[in-house]
Amino acid sequence: MLTTSTRWEKDETPKSTQIARGLAELISNSHIIEIPKLKIYVCEGNISKISGNNCGVKDSLLKDPVKNPSGYHRCWASYNNPDDELWKVTKELFQAEIILFFVSQRWGQTNSIFQKLIERLSWIENRKSTLEEDPIPVIQNQEVGMILLGHNWRVKETLDKELEVFRYFGWKTPNELSYSWQFTTPDDETQDGYLADPLFMEESLGIKFDK
Repeated sequence: MLTTSTRWEKDETPKSTQIARGLAELISNSHIIEIPKLKIYVCEGNISKISGNNCGVKDSLLKDPVKNPSGYHRCWASYNNPDDELWKVTKELFQAEIILFFVSQRWGQTNSIFQKLIERLSWIENRKSTLEEDPIPVIQNQEVGMILLGHNWRVKETLDKELEVFRYFGWKTPNELSYSWQFTTPDDETQDGYLADPLFMEESLGIKFDK
């Protein structure tokens, strides 16, 4: 379970993170990685260089048996920045059977933390497309989903797009693993709507948020 939503550290816990924690208590052998707490550098954009696409080439291999025991982690941003912590994600990811992303919707798209993460994982897809290598074996057997929570704009459309992205990576995306929440319409920006949204979500989903 990969959480990506953010709050100030002394404020409330994001709703999507609270849902992830609740599910983790119900699902044996589950594990949560809170992505906002990791130091993950931004993608260097090596897919789209004037000199061509060298994202995830063999020379970008993370040469550390502790950080990269699978030998699959190839990313120039990890290679160039010794304190980058993407390896804490991939080390777990390549051992998982099911991966769930917990994401908030902001300005009609996934939040910036999720976007940074999925961009940094582009080498998983790139090695089988542009680089024309065999796909990473474990990826083909994994099932992936997303819990996407937004207030009033394009949530279902965003979920559909991200599931398509996951399929490009080679992941299976069964419907049962994904869920989108949109409380109201784009025209509703009232404070009353924002206050009512989590209350209605609690009632609809049968949960109770910590305030």
